Amino acid sequence: MAEPKAAKTKSKSSKKSTKTKAAASPAPAPSPPATSLDALFKPCADVKGLRFGAQIVTRALTVRRASPLELPHLLRATAGDASGGAAASFAPTTTAYIPTSFTILAHHAWHTLTMGLGTRNSKAVVFVFESGAAKAAADAAWPHVLPLGDVGRRLIRAAPGSLEMARFKFRKGCVTFYVYAVRAAAGRGFARGDELRAVVEAVARLKDFLDHTAMLALPGQRSIDFAAAGGGGAATVGKAC
Repeated sequence: MAEPKAAKTKSKSSKKSTKTKAAASPAPAPSPPATSLDALFKPCADVKGLRFGAQIVTRALTVRRASPLELPHLLRATAGDASGGAAASFAPTTTAYIPTSFTILAHHAWHTLTMGLGTRNSKAVVFVFESGAAKAAADAAWPHVLPLGDVGRRLIRAAPGSLEMARFKFRKGCVTFYVYAVRAAAGRGFARGDELRAVVEAVARLKDFLDHTAMLALPGQRSIDFAAAGGGGAATVGKAC
């Protein structure tokens, strides 16, 4: 009878030791809840770049890095904007590439050579980073001027560090805006959500841009600009893709 009692004693002691070890080991920290924005982020190797379709000529046209004050001017963002998109708020974490003067003149020449049958769709690219340090690293690594066809290879695929992006696309007349939110890989949420919202809402509010040929026919017009109030088509709704 003594042997069965000894076995019971050992089993009880083993259960106690298991419970003690389980209590001693710290519980894993709960991961922060995923947001709806998280589903849009993809590694830089997988995120979509610029879409050209059959517009072969457009790929060779150049874009340049905008100065800190050019993007707020292009998006018509002011300090009194209800969305909080003050002009100064874009500078610390946002980098934009806009069509060069050569691109606009090339559009005009292509329209002339093809009797108006050429492409009318230029592109502007806006990157909103989650920190000023990430923007500074990208600005140091990325070229100031490059062809539109190289944006995917030399900007998105070659972004410094381990990053992932979410893409938003807006068609605004003769200009298509691509907005990319950039954060560290495997992150949650977006630290600069207010800046991203200000950029996206500002782009969504824009009127359709005038065709490049019509713009260059206007006196003193040599750069991209927006249609006057009451003119141009209604702004299209942007979508994440």
